[in-house]
Amino acid sequence: MDPGWAAARPPTLADAAAVRLAAADLAAGRVVVHGFAHGYALTARADREVIARAGRLTGRPDGRPCAVTTVPSAIRGLFDWSRLPATLPRRQIWALIDELYELGPFGFRGPAAERVPGHLTAEADGVPRTVRVIAPGRHCPSNAFLTAALTRTGAGLLFVTAAHRPGEPPYGCGESARAGFGGEPDVRVLAHADDAAARLRHPFHAPAPVPVSVIAFHRAAGHGRADLPVLTLERAGSLSEDHIRSLAARNGFALSPAPGAVRAGG
Repeated sequence: MDPGWAAARPPTLADAAAVRLAAADLAAGRVVVHGFAHGYALTARADREVIARAGRLTGRPDGRPCAVTTVPSAIRGLFDWSRLPATLPRRQIWALIDELYELGPFGFRGPAAERVPGHLTAEADGVPRTVRVIAPGRHCPSNAFLTAALTRTGAGLLFVTAAHRPGEPPYGCGESARAGFGGEPDVRVLAHADDAAARLRHPFHAPAPVPVSVIAFHRAAGHGRADLPVLTLERAGSLSEDHIRSLAARNGFALSPAPGAVRAGG
């Protein structure tokens, strides 16, 4: 079945045949620009050479810190919970992760599990081998594509970055994603079936071009009000700081923005 890669309107996440073909293309080394929660992301195999090619496509320099993605149910397995600071109870972090992914897209930085290759990790605040994980949330149809891609690659993670080039806003619709990347021979575009509906599915999140928010728990950041242990807001994004702070408090944490934790792409 022709998935319509050359059509004016790109194939969608609602097309099971197109999803299977996009997953096969990703496993073969191509990159896929696809609907991701309230916007679009570029996802690929997490091999060094594929990441480098994705960087060239998006105008990002080699050696830039990477983010990875997976389906929400597999996120815990990408972190080494034995390296969690003693003041940060893991079960409470698990509960916070579950709550945030119920609302939509989010990112976390924590100690990387041994299974995460070194080129996908970074030293942060003196802590070696941390990993940033960004996922679209439990209710995004892109989870079917991610599941198929993970199955095809046999990997527990994929490389992910914002679907835009420096100086451009992240794409907010399938047509703009196709206009930006559809002419590239090794890129496949898999659109939301309905971009407006995708945004409405995440009512607490600002729509693209605002990137996802990121919390870091790789280090202890002191104590806040009521002596609650502090999590760090590494990047302010589509879910408001006040909303994140409220959910963090409900799970027994204070929240402190990192220096320079402003809304930024990538």
